[in-house]
Order: sequence, then C-alpha cells, then structure tokens
Amino acid sequence: MRQVPEVALPIVLDRTTGGPLPNQIADSIRRLATAGVLRSGEAVPSSRALARHLGVSRGTVIVAYDQLLAEGWLVAVPGAATSINPQLPRSWISPPAVDAGSASQLEEPPRLDLRPGRPLQDAVAGPSWRAAWRVAAAAPVGVGVPPLGWLPLRAAVVEHLRRLRGFSCEPDRVAVTAGGREGLGLLLYASGAKDVGVEDPGFPSLRRVLHRHNVGVRSLSTDDRGLVTSLLPETEPPDAVIVTPAHQYPLGGTLHIDRRLALLSWARRHGVLVIEDDYDSELRYASEPLPALASLDADRVALLGTFSKTLTPALATGFVVLPRRLVGAVESVRGDLGQPVSLVTQRAVAAYLASGALARHTQRMRRVYRRRRNQVVGALAGLPGVRVSPMDGGLHAVVQFDRDERPVINALRAQGLAVASLAEYWASEPPGAQRGFVFGFGGVSDDDLAEGLFTIRATLGGW
Repeated sequence: MRQVPEVALPIVLDRTTGGPLPNQIADSIRRLATAGVLRSGEAVPSSRALARHLGVSRGTVIVAYDQLLAEGWLVAVPGAATSINPQLPRSWISPPAVDAGSASQLEEPPRLDLRPGRPLQDAVAGPSWRAAWRVAAAAPVGVGVPPLGWLPLRAAVVEHLRRLRGFSCEPDRVAVTAGGREGLGLLLYASGAKDVGVEDPGFPSLRRVLHRHNVGVRSLSTDDRGLVTSLLPETEPPDAVIVTPAHQYPLGGTLHIDRRLALLSWARRHGVLVIEDDYDSELRYASEPLPALASLDADRVALLGTFSKTLTPALATGFVVLPRRLVGAVESVRGDLGQPVSLVTQRAVAAYLASGALARHTQRMRRVYRRRRNQVVGALAGLPGVRVSPMDGGLHAVVQFDRDERPVINALRAQGLAVASLAEYWASEPPGAQRGFVFGFGGVSDDDLAEGLFTIRATLGGW
C-alpha cells in the first residue's frame, strides 16, 4: 500500500467562528505562498494527505484547491503534483528596514579586513587533517560523550601541553570545551563566581561573556609587563581573575616570574580563582613558549586553552585544565547542560594531536608568522610619533600614537582597509597616550598583507 507523505504545513483551522473550512485552507495557503514558506513551483500536499493532516474530509481540501487553481495560485499538470504557480515571485517578504543611524548596516564590507582574531587557515587542511577526519568518521557511532569529553582527546591534550608548554597534568582534570568563551562560561557556572577581575585593556569578547552571565566586571591595571600585581585589591577582592600572562592582550606584555608569584600568593590569601587565558601561547617568536602559570599552582589556576589560533576558529574546540577542587562541579554542570563538542569532532582532534600533526603545523606556522611579524616591524619602522607595541608572539600588532585615532582609522576605511580601534579594548577611559589601532597579520595572504602595510604606512606618514 502506498504510504501517504507526512505534511508539516502550519495550517490551523478555527472550527467555531473562523468561517467555512475550505476558505480557511485557501487563505492559509495564500499566506504561506506570500511569505515564501511555500515557494513558486513547489508542490503542495495531495488533497488526501492534507485532509488527513487537518482532520477534514478530502472534499473540503478539493474545494479549497479548486478555488486556488481558479485564482492562479496553484497549477495542475496531468501526471504531476499540484504546485504553487511557478510564475509567481519567489517571495514577497519586504526586506527589513535599515536604521539610517547604524553605520555597521550601511557600510560596505572592507576590501581588505585586517581586524585581529583570525589565523592563516589555508595550511590546516593537509593530508594529516583529512586523515584525522576520515578516522573519526569511520569509527563506531557510540552511545554518547562523557560529560568532561572523550578520554583519548583529554589524554592527547595532556601530551600536547607537556610537549609544547612544559606543563604536566592528569587527563581527569581536563574538560573539553567549545572554545574559549564557552570554557569561561563553564568555569563561571562551576565556581559560582559573581565578581571577576579582568585586565584593562583586554579581550572585549570575554567581558561580554561575563555580562551575559550577569557577573560583575572589575578592571585590573596593566602595563608593558602585563598585569600590575602590586595594585591587586587587598580588601573585597573579586571571586576570580582572568589573566593573559604569556602574551597580554592586546598590548603584548609578558608576566615575569616575580609578578606571577605575587599573583598566586595574592590568590591563595584571598581564595581567588585564577583563570589563565592561554589563547596563543604557542605562537611566540622571541623565545620558546613560556611555562603555563598553572604549572606553578595547579590548585588555584584554571588553564583555558583553544585550538582557534593554531588551527581554525571554525573548529570551535578547546579545553580547560581544572583545579582538582572544581572537577566535580564542572562534571555536574556538564551533566546538566551536555557536552557541546560532537564525538566525531573530538575523535578527529584527538587523532590529529596523537599523530604529531598539530606540533608540526604549529612549528610551520610559527615560521610563517615570525616572518610576517618581521615584515610588520620593518614596514612601520621610522614613522615619526608612531610606536609599535612589542610583538614577541601572537597574530596582531598594536600601533600607538599621541593623537585621536579615529581620523586615521576612517582614512584607512576610506581606502577599503579595516582595523580595530585600540579604545575598544579598554573598559575604562584609556590614558591619553594609549591611542592607536590594532590589526591582524595572520588571516590574510602575503600579497594582501603587503598591500595593507603599504596603505597603513602611507596613511600614517601623511598624517
């Protein structure tokens, strides 16, 4: 017996005061076609299937269809399904009105986007990457993912940290995350932190995560060596602090050992959770990657890591190494909210790590980015009144000068080049000397980078 196809059209009939049922059906189909839910040329359900779906007689549907055929909304061709008239426009949905005051809606996309945050992704999809995904896709489906993540991936993360960061930990302290921001949210849930200190300037996206979690945000002072630990509050300290000790974002300072020890001593005195944002520590050019802050105090520091900068943000996979005291709480949160990274993705990343491909890829990218970093330094050298912050690592450069940066940024934008204002990274009012812009040199081609640097130098030189 032929099976009647399932119907999912959102047609609701009012059997009390809504009028004749054939008219209601016809009106609903007109509205669905006008809204683009039913598109021109698309088949409508058979009269039998729609009648069964609506709980009416087939004759009721036939009357509605005959009316729509007469009006030209439907067409019927012998031997084919009845369908929406293919001569009708695809959709009559009016485009949303554009707010005339919204520059982001009116602006054309930049011809050359040098805003920071993107790595060079073309080199990722090599033979090892494809092989890792083939292995993951061919494996048995399984019954689910453990709350903290697939154990072989957590073990591979431990080996990755041991080799590239000189940091030893146990797999049962590692939780797989869907990236840095999701990992931060997980820590906030598990720790119950309601007041968090953040470096100023710092990641605007991390501050937005805190606001979304209704967490109070407290600015912490930084200088060219990173977090100023001598200014940490001794009265009413925050519940947690987020720091970037390997490479302060965006100014690039490195937190030296004296400040690291001072930070940990302060955190122990006040019971503060230290969240180490290890966003790009592998990408250092002046020296080998520095030891993780978490290696100095595994009970007080949570290490937040991601593969976005070394591989691709599209992977949306990272990890957090937990203090032992938070493991149970994180596992409980994951049990309620679920593990956000699919088992196939976790298997692929584990295979990629275990093959040694990530370590090789990181070494290759370090050479590429070191060359680009030197290219940036050379291109911007000798400009009067212009300072380039130290670039010992990372994928961005900070250009500072003692005047309002907006005319410079607007002039670059007029030439089709987008950069980010340094002021965006401050939660407080930036000091007068902290004016400038931030641009990335990782996510564009060599030719585009050369063109962008030429434009930046010419614009700054003529200002």
